[in-house]
Amino acid sequence: MSLLSTLFPRGMRRRWWMFRPIDAIVALWPVPRVRRGAVVVRMDGIGDMVMFRAALEHYPTVLGLAKSEITVLGCHSWKAVIGEVFDGFRVVTIDEHAFEKKWLYRLKIALWIRRQGFKAALCDMFMRKTLTADTLVWASRAPERIVCTPFITERTKAEYAWYLAKATRVIDTGPYPTHEGLRHFTFLQALAGTRMKPEPPAIPWPDRKPDLPEGAPYVVMFIGSNEPGRRWPLENFIAVAKRALESGLRVVFVGGKQEAYAKPALAALGHPGLIDAIGSLKLGQTVDVMKHAACVVGNDSGPGHLAIGVGAPTVLLAGGGHFGCFVPYPEEIRPPRARFLNAPMECYHCLWRCHKRASTQDTFPCVAEISTDAVWAAVRELASLREWATAQTRSEDTSDPPSF
Repeated sequence: MSLLSTLFPRGMRRRWWMFRPIDAIVALWPVPRVRRGAVVVRMDGIGDMVMFRAALEHYPTVLGLAKSEITVLGCHSWKAVIGEVFDGFRVVTIDEHAFEKKWLYRLKIALWIRRQGFKAALCDMFMRKTLTADTLVWASRAPERIVCTPFITERTKAEYAWYLAKATRVIDTGPYPTHEGLRHFTFLQALAGTRMKPEPPAIPWPDRKPDLPEGAPYVVMFIGSNEPGRRWPLENFIAVAKRALESGLRVVFVGGKQEAYAKPALAALGHPGLIDAIGSLKLGQTVDVMKHAACVVGNDSGPGHLAIGVGAPTVLLAGGGHFGCFVPYPEEIRPPRARFLNAPMECYHCLWRCHKRASTQDTFPCVAEISTDAVWAAVRELASLREWATAQTRSEDTSDPPSF
């Protein structure tokens, strides 16, 4: 890339030009002479973090560094669980949305990563934004800047071309829609120069007693999602909850304040086995509750992937926007107690630019059409398996598994 095209590239967005003075300040800022350690840039959500965590465990060996010498630069969305999930690693989280939009905040973070004096900066995110992940790798000015080939569209082609030219190495982790869990280990293989078997998503989590009253086994319902279109209709969750309650299971609804709209409908059920924990549990407490559940049912969202990561029997409801990239998990890395349900449609891989819904608040048809019968069948199967496994650990009785 010529000096002219580096300084005055074509096709860049107005916001990119607005942040150019920051690039100049960062480029001129002094850094420590001795470069140490590595930064791994993860500007993504909770679910993506869960899928990446198993691969991160191999980074110390591959990079020849101690865990404490590796900094994971992540997002505030999973700040609450870093103590349990990233033991031994250094973790710094930022507000990625503010970094994309606010000039002073962007300057502050860019100067911070510059002053750290990292020897290597790495990012294996396929679905990423140039103005966050790629900018952070570039701002580090690490002698080794290693990234994967991203998902490039016509709109982003110019920006990616500029940033990829600044990387010292670009690793191709596979075509769209290769699953993220496989990509992470393809990236590692390229770094290590040896074959590595991909591993199921898993995160370390303490075995704490959930903050719930004593009682029968329970099913967790997580009704939320950052994207309204990926939310299975509330009435469907309630229909499955009724069948679980009728079978003798308790049902726990969890979520944040944004899911408070469901509270009147839950109160109307008036069932003693239903526990409305929406808005009352912190993220770590929610994970404790999911870890001990007979089954977790949820949308394709961060908490759903957390449930899988801690080993809970889990049913995730998948849409077709980028089917195969994140859900369902391919068989070679699918935990045995994870189920993924979807309603196939000819318009899959629309990247969530759905033309079949009346408003942006409506559920995507490919999500709405997942049947309650299919979800209940998966819940009943997984809840039975968990109860059977629990019974086997408590006694040597070999009676038939309980049926719900």
